[in-house]
Amino acid sequence: MSDTLLSRFEVAFEKLPLVAIMRGIRPDEAIPLTQELYDKGFRLIEIPLNSPDPFTSIEAVRKALPMDALVGAGTVTSVAEVSRLETIGADLVVMPHSDSAVIKAARAAGMICTPGIATPTEAFSALAAGANALKCFPAELLVPSVVKAIGTVLPKNTKLLPVGGIRPDNMHEFLASGAAGFGLGSALYKPGLDVTGLAERAQSFVAAIRNERKVL
Repeated sequence: MSDTLLSRFEVAFEKLPLVAIMRGIRPDEAIPLTQELYDKGFRLIEIPLNSPDPFTSIEAVRKALPMDALVGAGTVTSVAEVSRLETIGADLVVMPHSDSAVIKAARAAGMICTPGIATPTEAFSALAAGANALKCFPAELLVPSVVKAIGTVLPKNTKLLPVGGIRPDNMHEFLASGAAGFGLGSALYKPGLDVTGLAERAQSFVAAIRNERKVL
């Protein structure tokens, strides 16, 4: 991975530590929807591979958005998928699980990798394989007290991102327990949501995280 991409990730994360999970988005709507997210301050865009024609959407969005945004795939489960993402210029590999072969492939391909973890064992294995951040999934199971316990034993500055059931009104307790940011799913975007609806939801999340940063 180049120092440039790592630096872009750190800058993007500092600007807004929220990953927009655009599950179900179609190629014909991918650019206007993600452009709206960019305009609202989002710099981390994830298009899960179980969306319609996801590689087409990822490639189009990567070309359309400025380079201070990082664009990539979620629900990545194989080395073959990582290879295809590399060919279209993706920046991010987000996984639902912790598979060292996939993590190492993503890092070797020069992409930021955030695998899913649910235990300290998975967390340490993922970091050893080269993970840049850890997706605490599902957050409905990994409640704030569990996130805090896992974070306590991990290396300092490990980024923990709860994913699953995150809303503007429940981020505070996770942040107070050591979460560095979040992956936002259906509370931000569901298939069929238009630009106006997405803008309203995005603004609610942005306002909430910025307010929390002032409080903590």
